[in-house]
Amino acid sequence: MKIAIIHDWLVGYAGGEKVLEEILKIYPNADLFSLVDYIPSNQRDFILNKKVNTSFIQKLPMAKKKYRNYLALMPIAIEQLDVSNYDVVISSSHAVAKGIITGPDQLHISYIHSPIRYAWDLQHQYLKESGLNKGLKGVLAKYMLHKIRNWDYRTSNGVDYFLSNSDFIGKRIWKVYRRESNTIYPPVDISAFTLEHKKEDFYLTASRMVPYKKINLIVEAFNKMPGKQLVVIGDGPDFEKIKAKAGSNIQMLGYQPFEVLKDHMQRAKAFVFAAEEDFGITPVEAQACGTPVITYGKGGALETVNGFGESQHPTGLFFEEQNEESIIKAVQKYEEIGHLISVNDCRENSLRFSPERFREEFRDFVEEKVTEKQKTNLVKVEV
Repeated sequence: MKIAIIHDWLVGYAGGEKVLEEILKIYPNADLFSLVDYIPSNQRDFILNKKVNTSFIQKLPMAKKKYRNYLALMPIAIEQLDVSNYDVVISSSHAVAKGIITGPDQLHISYIHSPIRYAWDLQHQYLKESGLNKGLKGVLAKYMLHKIRNWDYRTSNGVDYFLSNSDFIGKRIWKVYRRESNTIYPPVDISAFTLEHKKEDFYLTASRMVPYKKINLIVEAFNKMPGKQLVVIGDGPDFEKIKAKAGSNIQMLGYQPFEVLKDHMQRAKAFVFAAEEDFGITPVEAQACGTPVITYGKGGALETVNGFGESQHPTGLFFEEQNEESIIKAVQKYEEIGHLISVNDCRENSLRFSPERFREEFRDFVEEKVTEKQKTNLVKVEV
């Protein structure tokens, strides 16, 4: 079989690219397509150093740094990528990759990280944060997103089977496309983290400093708990603003290399996480170190963390609201019950999200659907 793999854009190595890497390990002979490819020559191991078939956006002015500015052209661009000679098309999509055009005899399986967030339920937040919620630019942006929503819904009909990266995203897929999906959790490199039984007297949070991660809430909560130590790892647009608020009990370390992050994850008494994520890799990484998680009880965290009082083998606890008071109450409760959470249970729970498990489940799903497709085509020929 000839297999094509479609990815939105190749500009770095993040969660979506980790999924792509594992898919390519399953299908090393597949051809790779993407709107743009700006991965440096010395960082292409994760795509097996493949030549990438790109769209016309690759050659547009300033596309390397401003590719997102061409959002309005992305639906047209993805449709111009020709995959008509392939038997199986696999798209890994958080934007437009699922809109690739396929024929009736082709099998299209789309792994959805999320329907286009800024076009659907997060549109108002996106426009506000981008300063596009008023004025002429705002009107144009809203019209463009309206057109993209229409296109996104229409092209869902070109997908034979949807895979979601969590049940939470599966609900979004149903809400937006009215299509069922199967969940295959994304791969987390559990082997890169080792279990540490001895914990020290500090809490940890680690994230890119952007508004929806809610690091500001965690810092403000610990400002009101001066007797408790917090370490914050990560950089981003909001770093200086958050650092200016941090009290003497809070260490703002900024960006740190992986070994430093891992060391803090292993030693922390708990990992604090306040974002509503589609899946959320860092809470799983923390559990791989044997570190319990105090997290907002919504989104993917409900699937990756076993809540205290809700599981026989708890790996953390949830707080109900994204505000300071809710975080403070959760930390105070953890101080009381944290000793009842086993570091071994945390590690064991993290193993559910290993790359090996992802490859096995993904391969089995594709093979099952390929077999079904072949039988259907055979029946058509015999008729």
